[in-house]
Amino acid sequence: MSETDNIVLEHLRAIRGDMAKMAHSMRDLSVEMTAMRQHLSGVVTIQEHDHGDIASIKVRLDRIEKRLELAE
Repeated sequence: MSETDNIVLEHLRAIRGDMAKMAHSMRDLSVEMTAMRQHLSGVVTIQEHDHGDIASIKVRLDRIEKRLELAE
């Protein structure tokens, strides 16, 4: 092998190593994104539940105001 071939092989090996590191980083990011999606889904579920609770409290408050003749 000539000097040029060795240099090319060294560069290709370095590129292969960099690509392996990038693939590993991409897998890590994918796992983190999945965890974030699951967390966000939980937050949205809780928020929807809270909206339902607030709506029922509002209905109850409206009834109380009407009974006490506080509503306009």
